[in-house]
Amino acid sequence: MPGLQRFILVFSLTLFAFYGFAQTSSRPAKSGNPIFPGWYADPEGVLFGNQYWVYPTYSAPYEQQVLLDAFSSPDLVTWTKHSRIIDSSAVKWAKKAMWAPSIVEKGGQYFLFFGANDIHDAKKEVGGIGVAVADNPAGPFRDYLGKPLVGEIYNGAQPIDQYVFKDQDGEYYLVYGGWGHCNIAHLKDDFTGFLPFSDGTTFREITPKGYVEGPTMFVRKGKYYFMWSEGGWTGPDYSVAYAVAKSPFGPFERVGKILQQDPMVARGAGHHSVIQVPGTDDWYIVYHRRPLTETDGNHRETCIDHMYFDADGAIKPVKITVAGVEARALK
Repeated sequence: MPGLQRFILVFSLTLFAFYGFAQTSSRPAKSGNPIFPGWYADPEGVLFGNQYWVYPTYSAPYEQQVLLDAFSSPDLVTWTKHSRIIDSSAVKWAKKAMWAPSIVEKGGQYFLFFGANDIHDAKKEVGGIGVAVADNPAGPFRDYLGKPLVGEIYNGAQPIDQYVFKDQDGEYYLVYGGWGHCNIAHLKDDFTGFLPFSDGTTFREITPKGYVEGPTMFVRKGKYYFMWSEGGWTGPDYSVAYAVAKSPFGPFERVGKILQQDPMVARGAGHHSVIQVPGTDDWYIVYHRRPLTETDGNHRETCIDHMYFDADGAIKPVKITVAGVEARALK
C-alpha cells in the first residue's frame, strides 16, 4: 500500500476511534437495575448529608432473615455495602424475619425501625415493630427499647412494614400494617412510645381500598401522598398504588396503580419508597422486583427508576427499566 494511502487509512481509523470514545465517554453513567447485587427487598431510600442510602430487607427464608445490610452512594451509580448494620444478636427478642427497615435522623442519632418475628397471635408470640439506634447511618445499631415498640395487633393490622413520616410541622408518625389494614400513630418526641390522639385512641386506621402492605407517605405541593403495595408479594400481581389527601389522616381514596411488572423486564414490582432531590421536583422510586428467570419467592432485587407527576399532581405510571437512572450527585 502506498505511503499516502496508508497514512490516510491510519489517520481515519484513529479519528474514528477517538470520536467513538468521545461519544461514549460523554454519555452519563447509569445505575443499571438492580442497583447492587444480592437478593434484597422492601428498600427504604433516604438521604443523609450528600449521600443516598438504601436500607432493604435481606431476602431469604424467615429463619435466615436475622440481619440487615445497608448501601450508600454519592451518585446513585456507585454503591458501597455496609454489612450487618444490625442483627438478632443485638435484638434479643428478634428470632426471625427482620423486615422492611425505616430510618430517620434526629438529634444527631439514627433511629432504625424494623419488623421482626412475623407474629400472628400477640398473646402467644413476642414480636412486632422494634427500634434500634446508632450514631452513624452505617451502624452498628443497638436495640433502643429492649422490646417491641408495637407488639400487639390493632385494628386488624399486623405490626410490620413500618414507615416513619415526618410531617410539615416537625411531628413524627408511624405508618404501618399488613393483612390489608394500615394504622397511623403519633410518635413521642424520643420515639419510646406514642401520644394519644384527641379522641383518646392511639392507633388510627387509615386503610384505603386495595391496601395490602408496604405503606409510605410524602408531601408535595401541600398534598399528602399515601402509597402502598397490593397483590401477593410472591406473585406477578404485586404492585404499587396511591391515594391523595389533605392531611396524613385522610380520608384516602385510591387514585390508581403506578408501578407494576413488565413481562419484558421483570415480575412483581412493589414494596417501594421514594426519594426527592432537595430543592428540586426530581423524584425517584426505589422498589424491588423479581427477575424473569427466578421462581423462588425470596429472589428479589432492589431497583430504581424515575417517578414523574403530571400538571395536576397525579403520579404518572412508572416505567421499570434495565438501565436504571443517570448519575446524580447531591450538592
